[in-house]
Amino acid sequence: MDSYSERFDAALALAASAHANQKRKGGTIPYIIHPVHVSVILIRHQFSEEAVVAGLLHDVVEDQGYPLADIEAQFGPAVAEIVAALTERKREGGQLRPWEDRKQEALAHIQTASQDAVAVKAADALHSVRSIASALRRQGVSVWDSFSRGPGPALWYYQSVARLAGERLAGHPLAGELDRAVRDLAVAIADGTPDRGKHGGR
Repeated sequence: MDSYSERFDAALALAASAHANQKRKGGTIPYIIHPVHVSVILIRHQFSEEAVVAGLLHDVVEDQGYPLADIEAQFGPAVAEIVAALTERKREGGQLRPWEDRKQEALAHIQTASQDAVAVKAADALHSVRSIASALRRQGVSVWDSFSRGPGPALWYYQSVARLAGERLAGHPLAGELDRAVRDLAVAIADGTPDRGKHGGR
C-alpha cells in the first residue's frame, strides 16, 4: 500500500477508539498495540490496503460489537468481508460458546476465506504467538492464568492456523514466518522457564 492512506488513518482512529478501554491479556498494555502490529506485519509483507485496513479492524466487531455494516459503509465491502471471516461468534443465546467450538469454527472459516483474510489471520496469529512466547520466557507458566485454555490447546490452535496458512498462502514468506514462530512457542512451552534463569536474559 502507499506510504500514506486516508483510509488507513481512518481505520487506525476507529480501532484506537473502539479498543480504548481494552488491555492485552494478563497485563496493562493497551490492546491497540495488537492490531497495529498486525497491520505492520501485513505492510512489511506488501499485502493490499484492504488487508492492512482489515488488520487494524479485525477485532472491533468481535470484541467491541462495532457493526459490520458500518465497516462496510466506511471502508468498503472487501474490508468488511475480511473482518467478517475473522470474527468469532462468541455467544449464543446469551451464553458464551465453548472455546473449542469457536476455534474449530474459526479454522473452518480460514479454509474457505479469501487469501487476504488468511493473510490477516496469519499476521494476527504471528503477533499473538510471539507475544505469548516472549511472556513465557519473562514470566513463566503464570502467563496461562489469563487464558481460557492452557498451553496444550493454545499450541494446537496456533499450529492449526500455521498449517492452514501454509496451505492457503502457497509458500508465502508470511506463512513461513508464522510456522517458525509457532515452533518457537512450542520450545518456550516445553521449556517453561523465565529468561532470567536458563535463558540467561535472552
